[in-house]
Amino acid sequence: MSRSMSTRRALAIFRKELREYRRNGNIAFGMAIMPFIFLIQPLIQVFALPSSASATIRHEDSLLYLLAVPAIVPALVAAYAVVGEREQGTLEPVLTTPVSREEFLLGKGLASLVPSVAVAYVVYAVFLACVGLFADPAVASALLRWPEILAQMLFTPLIAAWSIWIGLAISARSRDIRVAQQLGVLACLPTVAVTSLVAFNVIRPSFGLALAAAVLLLALDAAGWRVVSAMFNRERLIASSR
Repeated sequence: MSRSMSTRRALAIFRKELREYRRNGNIAFGMAIMPFIFLIQPLIQVFALPSSASATIRHEDSLLYLLAVPAIVPALVAAYAVVGEREQGTLEPVLTTPVSREEFLLGKGLASLVPSVAVAYVVYAVFLACVGLFADPAVASALLRWPEILAQMLFTPLIAAWSIWIGLAISARSRDIRVAQQLGVLACLPTVAVTSLVAFNVIRPSFGLALAAAVLLLALDAAGWRVVSAMFNRERLIASSR
């Protein structure tokens, strides 16, 4: 980087993005409604399970299916971040300020991460509450296990951050919001596939596997900011916004 990072400038971008989310009904609607769609099918299945199914459930990690929420929702939000401003005509004024590309992307990334992770945690909490209150007690006891809950809490921000860097990279290169969001979701499908394979016991989870996955995601998240910053062409974006 050509100069030191300014937390103040990055936070200014962060606050600006949050104000934009409040004004943009489509983003708020997508963040609020889409995650709850993931609740419908698993809740229906859980409520229909008899007590006899609890023995089988204890050997599965089906709740990890909900890690699809922090994989998909942040990508949708981040994919809007740059191309959305370009279409609204507000990108050039921001890029002509002293904010660096690293500060710009960090602020955008944090603004996508914070609400997305909050929504993912709320959805997960609603799921746990519904299972605890309305599922068969034996089934609820088999499902609500601390190792799985802790894994969900740990991997939600790690997966969300990775999805955000993918979404920002696509957004910076796209010219249409819908195309950017569709590509963002498609690019995150491999992550969803891996979490689904673990949830459905195709890949057997273990402490070693979880630790290796966490380290890998941390490395990818750290590298993602650097890689996307290197790809970010400020002059091209200013020129294309005119």
